[in-house]
Amino acid sequence: MMKTDSTKDTSIERFPRPAVAVDLVIFTVLDTDLKILLIQRGQAPHEGDWALPGGFVRVGDGVIEQGESVEEAAHRELEEETGLPRGAAYLEQLYTFGDPYRDPRMRVISIAWYALVRPDLAPLVTAGSDAAAASWCSLSELPPLAFDHNHIVQTAIERIRGKIDYAPVAFELVPPTFTVAELRQVFEAIHATAYDRGNFRRRFKRMLDNGLIEQAPGKRQTASKPARVYRFNRRH
Repeated sequence: MMKTDSTKDTSIERFPRPAVAVDLVIFTVLDTDLKILLIQRGQAPHEGDWALPGGFVRVGDGVIEQGESVEEAAHRELEEETGLPRGAAYLEQLYTFGDPYRDPRMRVISIAWYALVRPDLAPLVTAGSDAAAASWCSLSELPPLAFDHNHIVQTAIERIRGKIDYAPVAFELVPPTFTVAELRQVFEAIHATAYDRGNFRRRFKRMLDNGLIEQAPGKRQTASKPARVYRFNRRH
């Protein structure tokens, strides 16, 4: 039986074609506070409202040229929406959001990602060309967001709160070298609760003994006395 050329099969026209997008929940810790990057939409729908950064996956003509992967779209949007070079921020897929009517223009399925930006890089973030403005917003002052983005944010918060206790994501939210107090403040910011300093120092020592972190050269000047600095051991 002769096989037909799939590129000439017009039956594909009978299937629905929802648009596919990526949305980004971009976190940082500034002034011991967990913040996310919001953009002010520069066009309809929801023009002037605050929203998560993101955009549509490039699909080409859908037959001969099928565009970019979802992961490539996420990396591209992260670069475009922050101005940071690829690899500067930690990026991981979060969840797929596909409820009907989540976008008034058409049926849109969004693959959400979360990104973690070090505090020393956060001031370098600039708004993308399609946004009217960009701002780091405290979770305690989160405004109503466009589309279903408030729900996406809550899902991302739950993910990193669950993950920080068993995966080294906290090290993506401190400077390249950090003190015990600076790492503790990241844990406190994510969980929105104070940690006992003695208990956390014992936890820190376990990470040091396990080789997850190592002492770095130099010291950090603090209000009381110079403090030792450490770094994440990426070879671990």
